[in-house]
Amino acid sequence: METGNQQPFLSGDACRKHYTKPKQLPPPASSLQFNDGDVEINGVGDFCREFYLEFKRLWYLAGPAIFTSLCQYTIGATTQLFSGQLGTIQLAAVSVENSIIGGFSYAILFGMGSALETLCGQAYGAGKIEMLGIYLQRSWIVLNSTAMVLMFTFIFGVSFLRMLGQTPAIATAAGSFAVRMIPQLFAYATVIPITKFLQAQSSIMPMALIAAAAAVSHVFLSWLLMMKLGWGLAGAAVVLDGSWWFITLAQVTYVLWGSCGLAWSGFSWEALNNLKGFLQVSFTTAVMFCLETWYILSLVLFAGYMENPETSVDALSVCLNILGWVCTVSLGLNVAVSVRVSNELGYGRPRAARLAVIVVTLTSLVIGLLFSSVLLLYRKQYPIFFTSSQQVVQLVEELTLLLGMSTIVNSMQFALSGVAIGAGWQTTVAYMNIVSYFIFGIPLGLLLGFKFDMGVKGIWYGMVSGASMQCCLSLMMVSRTNWNNEANFAGERIKQWGGEIRGKDDDEERTVY
Repeated sequence: METGNQQPFLSGDACRKHYTKPKQLPPPASSLQFNDGDVEINGVGDFCREFYLEFKRLWYLAGPAIFTSLCQYTIGATTQLFSGQLGTIQLAAVSVENSIIGGFSYAILFGMGSALETLCGQAYGAGKIEMLGIYLQRSWIVLNSTAMVLMFTFIFGVSFLRMLGQTPAIATAAGSFAVRMIPQLFAYATVIPITKFLQAQSSIMPMALIAAAAAVSHVFLSWLLMMKLGWGLAGAAVVLDGSWWFITLAQVTYVLWGSCGLAWSGFSWEALNNLKGFLQVSFTTAVMFCLETWYILSLVLFAGYMENPETSVDALSVCLNILGWVCTVSLGLNVAVSVRVSNELGYGRPRAARLAVIVVTLTSLVIGLLFSSVLLLYRKQYPIFFTSSQQVVQLVEELTLLLGMSTIVNSMQFALSGVAIGAGWQTTVAYMNIVSYFIFGIPLGLLLGFKFDMGVKGIWYGMVSGASMQCCLSLMMVSRTNWNNEANFAGERIKQWGGEIRGKDDDEERTVY
């Protein structure tokens, strides 16, 4: 039951205005009173009421985040859709580039940028608003420097893919396409930190509007350049690069325009301090996320070793495309629960954070079951929207059961990953990923796929088994967590990443965390 002095749920500009008033700032992390304003549940009635309130809070954040994720995913999916109409080699080229070269780099950058979800989210919950802009600038420096290194995987894409065993035809086409996608790499490095910076403040609606405009224009321009004007994959690269730089520049303009209050007070030399430590935090988060992402993307790589690799790669690309659409919903819940958990732990409300975990876990399970049922019901109809090859359509239909199983597991896992990021458990989850995915899942998949001649199905059975194991371990960890201790750890983390900067409204030097 909520007590009378509980802080209301705020977001966006309202939340920024709330925290800019000194008398309303939450107490310092060192003196947090966990029972003050925290959620209290006594009986089934209280649980249902608090569950409903948290459900509304969660979807207030998840709704715009899901819409943003859908629009951004539409950009890549549209390109794959038009590429499939050009031919199987074109579809394979775009799929392999997105899954292996682009996916490899995006996973690293997204994972490193996700460190801001922990740092910015907990600092915002604790009322240390001024540090958000410093974190953003540090992340820009780290991610763009990393992108300079990752650029060589695009330049030498053909050799990289041949080394991984891809066929000459697919490697050449995908490698040529990858060189044209280098501008998108630096767009990722710039926009990912902004996204995490805004999400921590629950300022998600501006990103949704920008993503919607980008998606609509991308569909039209892709049709115009790829199909109407006959530019083919060159047109696909131009439109993809342009769409992501439109999103990037629009979000940069929103932040620099002064729409974020105290969270952005301009560029500061403070951002250059402790870059080594910030890189370590970003690297740990990247390892956790990359292990999850590469685990799924390795399906495409292994499919290239099968008989008739173009058909196998195309069928898996269609399935992963569908899975990606479903995961956009899970990603929205991932963002929402990460914000809720990090904000509540930063503010010192451990029971509220725990309730958010319960709500998102049950919600993600229901969503996974719903999507899985729809896929199984329409397994004969949906493949024809992605390819005209009858062989590919038949293989996709055969893989639908595994796709449905993956939908349920991945929905749960995305939500639990959001909890881990919000609480700062990246290192622990990374070890769990290594055991579940690379010691258990992939060896089992390779054994079933090649030793027992089950082909793509065998590989995917192994992958689903590894993901299920990881999901079970995450649930066990969450169920045994002491959330009071996590709130204490959040306070210590905020102090650790503090720095001396000058406030805008006073001339005295003061410490912000």
